[in-house]
Amino acid sequence: MFDLGGKVALVTGGNGGLGLGMAQGLAQAGARVVIAARNPEKSAAAVETLKALGSDSFAIAIDVADEAWVQQAVDAVAARCGRLDILVNNAGTTVRKPVDQLTLDEWNLVLQTNLTSAFLVSRAAHPHMQRAGGGKIVNVGSMMSIFGAAYSPAYAASKAGVVQLTKSTALSWAADNIQVNAILPGWFQTEMTDGARAQVAGLYERVVARTAAGRWGRPADIAGTAVFLASPAADYVTGVSIPVDGGYSTMG
Repeated sequence: MFDLGGKVALVTGGNGGLGLGMAQGLAQAGARVVIAARNPEKSAAAVETLKALGSDSFAIAIDVADEAWVQQAVDAVAARCGRLDILVNNAGTTVRKPVDQLTLDEWNLVLQTNLTSAFLVSRAAHPHMQRAGGGKIVNVGSMMSIFGAAYSPAYAASKAGVVQLTKSTALSWAADNIQVNAILPGWFQTEMTDGARAQVAGLYERVVARTAAGRWGRPADIAGTAVFLASPAADYVTGVSIPVDGGYSTMG
């Protein structure tokens, strides 16, 4: 039910943090995992990690906000692998500023990287999944699609958009047997949140105090949910967003 043997998975931003955590989970479940990211050194290291798990992995360079580049990259993966079954839209960035200090360029950067990219890569993957008779798309949102964030308005807006894009895409492509769902990560220990902890005094302690699990998440904690949504076990699950946050969003 959770076996991904013979499946090809493309993970954007999969060379570190949560992306690599999900990529490792997919590889352990048997998928051939393709890393799509910008940093070639990090991507090469990620590929070696996945190969050690038995995945015939490789990496491609991509700018997820560039329409032509996205189309070319996705088509190249499908041509090399002969198929594309799973897409994880994980690439993301943030700018931590209140609304009044945020520039239009910064706003556009975050929206293009987090939201527009999910649209572009999903659209490029669609015909390949359609020809294969179905597929799975896992979009990475955030608990900030549930809560506001005074210091990350563009990030929160983009991740809320990811949730709605997930619902709309799920409805659009249900007839093609493509299930589209989202994961809403809580506070995880990654390079991105290292910056948040440095900028926001007391953040680490406040998160721990509110999180039922009593700790911040680790990238491995998100792998199981990604595998579930990418597997036959989720064939009747589409258009939903699953918080993976140790109970943070449940606490009053």
